[in-house]
This record gives sequence, structure tokens and C-alpha cells, in this order.
Amino acid sequence: MEGIEGKVVAITGASSGIGEATALLLAERGAKVVLGARRPDRLEELAAHIAEKDGDVAYVRTDVRRREDPAGLVGLACERYGRLDVLVNNAGIMPVSPLDDLRVEDWEDMIDINVKGVLYGIAAALPVFREQGFGHVVNTASTAGHRVVPNQSVYAGTKFAVRAISEGLRQEAGDKLRVTIISPGYTRTNFADGVTHPELRAQLAEGRDAFAMPPEAVARAIAFAIEQPAGVDVGEVVIRPTAQG
Repeated sequence: MEGIEGKVVAITGASSGIGEATALLLAERGAKVVLGARRPDRLEELAAHIAEKDGDVAYVRTDVRRREDPAGLVGLACERYGRLDVLVNNAGIMPVSPLDDLRVEDWEDMIDINVKGVLYGIAAALPVFREQGFGHVVNTASTAGHRVVPNQSVYAGTKFAVRAISEGLRQEAGDKLRVTIISPGYTRTNFADGVTHPELRAQLAEGRDAFAMPPEAVARAIAFAIEQPAGVDVGEVVIRPTAQG
């Protein structure tokens, strides 16, 4: 099955930012989108917007920290549409800080959402893909998964982990499954809102407002990977603003 039209795509972190932009773009191109995020009010609003434009959409509250929630998202896709073509593991947080601050709860949240959330998504989708004989996992990593900078040690560690898990899955997947890593740089989302260190939050927000790319740019990269013929696997797309160092 080539292209995007008619494909069933489940997306975590779908209520804002890259996830929302991806849902809108794929629905516009004819995909059946199944949306998961922690904010049901935002999901409902987004789903209504897609439906108003004749898009095919379903949604369920999804907290990727809970293994049963990604399983429920995948289950909804299969129940509603009879299959799942693509899982976009997009949910992620970025409460960066100096290690000396010992913001251990932030570290735990990043591991639970950015790493374990991806694994829970894979655990839910992989048996479905094996039974179907086809499927595509798209994992959102980051340019921080390529280059470590001060104050982002734990966040970068989680994104290095996403890339390692994705590459391992690709090697194990065989010739029927596809695995894609999307590594965005600065993107115009609300990522700075979750930063608990006030000075870093201000710095990140300033950089975002000065030169970040729109989330639609990342959505197009995801769409590019999905629309390739079944025998073509886009391993990784690194996408960043031209002004990013």
C-alpha cells in the first residue's frame, strides 16, 4: 500500500505541536487518524476540526506512561478500522536543567514519557504488525539525540535511547515492517513551557521565538516517510531550522 490515502495512523502526543500538525496534514491527505494525548479537551477539539473537513478520525485519552494507554490507542485503531498501518510515537517532554539542580522528578518524567512511552507504543503495535504482515513505526527523537550540550544531559540521553531502540527495531523488523526516526531541531511548539528551570526556560523560549521552524515542517517529514512504497524504509530524517547551530 503506497501513499497516505486510506492508511490508518495512530499518533501519540497528538493534541498540540508536532503531533497536532501531523494529524491535520495526514487527515488532509486522506489518512484515517487515531489520536492519543493526555488532554481530552484538546483531542476533542482537534477531532472535531478534522471531522468538519470530512476527515476520518477517532481519539482516546492516552498517557504513554501507562502501558495500557498506548495499547488502548492501538486497540481503538484496530477496532474502528480493522488494522493499523502506522504508529507515530510522538509524545515527549523536555524539562531540561543542569544536573546540579538534581531535578530527579523531571529526569524520571523524561524517562517515563520519552523512552518508556516509546517502548509501550512498540509493545502495543508490534504484535499487530506481525499478525498483519505489515506496519510502520515512526519515532520522534531530536537533534539532541545527535549532539549533547550542557543542561540537556538527561533529555539527550532519552533521545539517544529512542534512536538506539529504533535502529534495533529496524534491524529486527525484517522486510515487512518499516521503522523511521524523525529528529527535529528547534520547533515552534510549547516545549519550553515544561522547563522548570526559569533561566533555561527563558533562553529556550527566546530561541524558539527567534528562529524555530513551524511544526508543519516536521509533519511533512513524517508524511514523506509514510508515503514511500512498501519496499522503501526511510531510516531517519534530521530536520532543523537553517539558523540552528
